[in-house]
Amino acid sequence: MLVDILRQNGVNRDGIRYDTEAKTALAFVSLKKNGEREFVFYRNPSADMLLTESELDLELIKRGTIFHFGSISLISEPSRGAQIAAMRAAKEAGLLLSYDPNVRLPLWPSADDARAGIASVWNLAHVIKVSDEEVAFLTKRDPYKDEVVMSLWSDELKLLVVTDGEKGCRYFTKSFRGKVNGFAVETVDTTGAGDAFVGALLFSLGKDDSILQDEEQLRKVLRFSNACGALSTTQKGAIPALPNTSMALELIENFKE
Repeated sequence: MLVDILRQNGVNRDGIRYDTEAKTALAFVSLKKNGEREFVFYRNPSADMLLTESELDLELIKRGTIFHFGSISLISEPSRGAQIAAMRAAKEAGLLLSYDPNVRLPLWPSADDARAGIASVWNLAHVIKVSDEEVAFLTKRDPYKDEVVMSLWSDELKLLVVTDGEKGCRYFTKSFRGKVNGFAVETVDTTGAGDAFVGALLFSLGKDDSILQDEEQLRKVLRFSNACGALSTTQKGAIPALPNTSMALELIENFKE
């Protein structure tokens, strides 16, 4: 079913692998009245946990422009080794490495294990997106203070983005930093909002990563990303709620601050 959804949306499926023993992981999402959500997971083991380095198509990875990764595959072997091998191949090939830790504490043995696992690949990324809640979790400090956010900076980074929900996002680079306001919408379900934001950001960077050195252009891209994130909260579900480019541009054009 999931592969068919990718096919319908024109996504290349060459890198997909199947497991004959384990099932696809499931996430059960319960919604609160304000659209915020809580997760319960079905895995242990699920197919994604069993991905091995030998199953990787490294040539496919090297032909890419951006390699995007999260932290859930880092929780246990063999998926951890496979992810690190893929990351190294991408870095050697000169791809832009993008990291969304996407903290899911119920999947980790402990909070400290989560912090250590997430930090273990932090220095490899060129672009990192974290939420304000994740900054608080990782630093154990106030996520709205610039010095706290900058404690997460690493030498390899070109862009660190902190999403603040409906308030928008903050951005930090070696040369400039700032804030881009969000969009007030009728929120139904926040599931997938971060993914919509990151997808829009990487879509833009994939076309021209010189945006990372141009603050005016970066602000435009982040406004577009904020619009995509906001629109994704106006319907239930993660995939069905994803907006297209024209929807995001229409929101930007018609939105009154």
